[in-house]
Amino acid sequence: MKKVTLLISTFNSTSQLAYTHLKALGYKVDVVYAINASQMIKEVEEFKPDIILSPYLKKFIPKEIYDVYPTFVLHPGIRGDKGAYSLDNAIKDAKKEWGVVYLKADDNFDGGDIYAEVDFEMRDSYKASLYRDEVNYSSLIALEMLLKNLLDKEFTPLKQLDTTMHLQLTQNHRAIQWQKDTSKEILKKIYMSDSHPGVLDEILGVKCYIYGGWLEDRLKGKKPKEILAKRDGAICISTIDGAIWITHLKEVGKFKLPATYVLKDRLKGIKEDRLPLVFDKSYKTFYEISCDVKDKVAYLHFNFHNGAFSSDKCMKLKYAFEYIKTQVKVVVLMGGVDFFSNGIHLNILEDSKKNGEDGWSNINAMNDLVKSVLFADDVITVASLEKNAGAGGVFLALACDKVIARENVVLNPHYKTLGLSGSEFHTYTLPKRVGEQKADELLKNCLPINSQEAKKIGMVDKVFQDKNYKKELESFCEKFLEDEDAYDEFLWDKEDFLEEHKKLIELKKEKELEVMHPEFWDKDSEFHKLRYEFVYKLCPTKTPQRLKYA
Repeated sequence: MKKVTLLISTFNSTSQLAYTHLKALGYKVDVVYAINASQMIKEVEEFKPDIILSPYLKKFIPKEIYDVYPTFVLHPGIRGDKGAYSLDNAIKDAKKEWGVVYLKADDNFDGGDIYAEVDFEMRDSYKASLYRDEVNYSSLIALEMLLKNLLDKEFTPLKQLDTTMHLQLTQNHRAIQWQKDTSKEILKKIYMSDSHPGVLDEILGVKCYIYGGWLEDRLKGKKPKEILAKRDGAICISTIDGAIWITHLKEVGKFKLPATYVLKDRLKGIKEDRLPLVFDKSYKTFYEISCDVKDKVAYLHFNFHNGAFSSDKCMKLKYAFEYIKTQVKVVVLMGGVDFFSNGIHLNILEDSKKNGEDGWSNINAMNDLVKSVLFADDVITVASLEKNAGAGGVFLALACDKVIARENVVLNPHYKTLGLSGSEFHTYTLPKRVGEQKADELLKNCLPINSQEAKKIGMVDKVFQDKNYKKELESFCEKFLEDEDAYDEFLWDKEDFLEEHKKLIELKKEKELEVMHPEFWDKDSEFHKLRYEFVYKLCPTKTPQRLKYA
C-alpha cells in the first residue's frame, strides 16, 4: 500500500497537511482535483492507487471509483453527523466536543463505515480558526489511525449511525436580528459562518456578507446597528447591549475586503478609534498587534486576517518591532491565531484601481519590514512558526536569527503559483540556510513541505511537539539570557557579519525587485490573471501539474 491518490476539491490546508505527511512516510502521492466525473475517473485510473483519500471534498465520488479502489472521505463531524456545514452546526448548537471521522465512500452520503474517529474540545472561536487548528490537527491523527487500521487484518470498522442529515443551514438561520440579538448572539452567528458563507446583511445601504467579529467593551451607541467607530479597516457597530467590531465584508458578487474598503465614503464623519501601536489587551476590543514580555523576551503577535500583509500593516509591524526591540534582549515573531504570514495582501491589490503601483508599494513595504528584522544587530530574533506560512511570510521568518516550528506546520516557500518571482531578501536567506540547489528546487517545484522536512534541509532550526510547543519555545528563548558573555558575543558576530555582507544582501534584494518590476507594472503579466483567479476563487479547470506524481 504505497500509492495514494488525494481526491480533493482544492489544495487547502487539510489537503496539504495530508500530502506532506504521506510523502514524509514514503508514500507515492498523486493529487486529483474533483472537477467532473469523467476527469476524476480518468486521472485515478492513470495512477492506479492502492487507496484514495479525500481530506477535503465537495463533490460526490463516482461509483466507478469507489467500487474499484478503497476510498475514504474525511468528514469534519462526529460519528452520526451527516451533511454539509457540519462545523457550523456544532457552533450553532454550542457543542462542547466535536470531532472528525474517516468514512469509507459508498452510495450513502456520509453513511459509510467508519475507519477512524478523533474527538476534540470545541474552542470559543470562529469556524475557520477551528477548522485550521482543531479539525486539521485531528485529521492528521485520524489519517494515521486509518492507515494503521487498514494494515490490521483483525480491525473491524464501526458502522455509521442510522441518523438523518443535520440541519442544512441557510441565511435565515444565520441572519442577525439587530433589534433582538445580543452581542454574543451576533458573534455566534458570525463565528458559525466565517469564513464561508458569511452572514448576509445590509450595512449603510450595501448588501454584503459579514466576517470577523470581535466583542467591544467600551464603546456603546444609542440604538442598535449604529456605526460607532473604525480602526485598521474594521468598523464598530452598536448592539442592544454593547457593540461588536466587524473586520471584513464581501459585497454581493464581489470578494472579501476590510470593512472600510467596502463602505468607503459612506463612513465619512466616523471617527478613527486608535489603539496604541502595541495593545496591552486590558479590555475586549479589536486589535491586531500585541506583545507579551517575559524575562527580557518579547513575544510579538501580529494577527492579520488570513496572514495577509497590506502596506500599512507591514509598516505598523515594522514600527512595533523597532520599538519592542529597544526594551528587551530577544524578540520572538509569533504571527497570528491562524497563520504566521502569507505575504502581500492580494485582495486589496485586486480592489485597487492602480494594481501595479499598489502592488509595488506592498512588496517594498514588506521588504522594509523584513530588512528591519534582518539587520537588527542589537537583539536576537526568533521566528515562531506555530502556524502555517506561505510566500513572503516564510521569508519573513527566515530573516530571523533562529527559526522554530511546531510539528506538522505546513510551509509554502515559493511565489510562482501567483506569477511572481518574489522578494523579501529570499535570494539571500533561503540559499544561506538550504544551499543554492535546494533553494532553486523549492522555488521552482512550488510544493508544500512540513516543518519536519524543513528542519531536515536546514530551513528550520528546531521543531517542537504540539502539546509542549509554547513551553519548549519559551525554554529555547530563555537560554539566550543564561550566559551574558555568550549573548554579547552572538550580537558582536552578527553585527560584524551584517556589516561585511550588507552590500551583497542589499544587491540581492535590488535584483529581486528588478525581476519583479514588470510582474507588477505590465498589465499583461501572469500575476494579474492569477491574482484575479485566486481572489474570486474561480473553480479550477484541471489538476495543477505540479501536484501530479509523475
